[in-house]
Amino acid sequence: MKAENKPIEVIIVGAGSRSMNYASYSLKHPEQMRIVGVVDPNPLRRTHTAERYGIAEDMIFADVEALAARPKLVDAVINGTLDAQHVSTSLPLLQKGYDLLLEKPIGITEDEVLELHYTAQAYNCKVMICHVLRYAPFYVELKRELEAGTIGDILHIQTEENVDFHHMATAFVRGKFANKERGGSSFLMQKCCHDLDLITWFQSGVRPVKVSSYGGRSYFRESRAPQGSGNRCLTDCAIEENCVYSAKKLYVDQPLWPVYVWPRYLDGVRLSDEEKLESLRTDNPFGRCVWRCDNDIADHQAVMMEFENGSTAVHNLVGGAAKACRTVHITGTKGEIYGELEEGSFVVRLPHLREGGVYSEQRVEIPVSRDMHGGGDHRLVEDFVRVVRGDTSAQFSTSLEHALVGHLVGFRADASMESGHSLGIDWSSLMRT
Repeated sequence: MKAENKPIEVIIVGAGSRSMNYASYSLKHPEQMRIVGVVDPNPLRRTHTAERYGIAEDMIFADVEALAARPKLVDAVINGTLDAQHVSTSLPLLQKGYDLLLEKPIGITEDEVLELHYTAQAYNCKVMICHVLRYAPFYVELKRELEAGTIGDILHIQTEENVDFHHMATAFVRGKFANKERGGSSFLMQKCCHDLDLITWFQSGVRPVKVSSYGGRSYFRESRAPQGSGNRCLTDCAIEENCVYSAKKLYVDQPLWPVYVWPRYLDGVRLSDEEKLESLRTDNPFGRCVWRCDNDIADHQAVMMEFENGSTAVHNLVGGAAKACRTVHITGTKGEIYGELEEGSFVVRLPHLREGGVYSEQRVEIPVSRDMHGGGDHRLVEDFVRVVRGDTSAQFSTSLEHALVGHLVGFRADASMESGHSLGIDWSSLMRT
């Protein structure tokens, strides 16, 4: 057990934006966590990370193999590598005995996620998945209402994630997550493993046993390209001036998503507007027409679940909405809860027969942080510190064992969408004791 009066020592594996966000908790709370090492193939990123956290030269590594070749050096690792690298970079570190904070999704296939789970069990390592929404105050308070029995037993859960048009165009049409072979994950698993995880969390241990899913790539394809559109926004498009997906409007005039769009932005490189425009005109993939990219993932999908107690759930994922938002509507035997994360409140409705009405309504206000994920990021890291220390007050809400349930739903949902058939989940054959 880690002494509670000393900070845990952590190595970053994959110094991208998500890892650096989690790691920044140590700058606010150095008494709880210290970043003492970094692993990244990019020499500039290694250098910047080392300078930011004062990392010694012998704790800087170009790859996981170099770290795993050494005896166990610290308490834990933050793994923020790309989706397809999550499991392959985690396994050798678990075998060395490191506790792990792992970015979602856990992995890109059902088999490798289960392999990670079995390995963590074998080496007695604590693995926590970055399902940060379980730590967002909005969902924490909503879960508290469910546990209090305010709306009785859950009958049905409906959630929705609307991905706004500029995020969709950037990450999932033009960007690295647009093509499953290149990005590793489907649209559902990259964007909504959070939501599937929330649904299984709301169910408090009642497992899903059947999954069906429908969807596809309907809009962001060449057959839907408007008349006058070209291959690149700033070279041969006659409608660029009036197009909401204009690369100039989104990435230069606004400017949105610089970490995605501009090469070496995370390494501190900043381009002038003239350089940005030239980049979009020539070889920058974010200058392409959204209807003429190499994207092959779905742009909308519906997932339906049946649980072992007969309750049901539906999650809808829609790409290209005007406003980004996550909604939740849970109906129980005594009432219902409805809310939207971004609004910072939800409503509890109960049947109430009286003169002038048939239900009562109470609004629960939650101060919503404007930090990413509703303020859950650093609350998750705070709990991870407690987990690594062996603090019995730790929630450990997003343990690997808990988090893989929603992941298996997602993998089965994608398989269902592709096959056109409902798929069951036999938990007795999947989970080893």
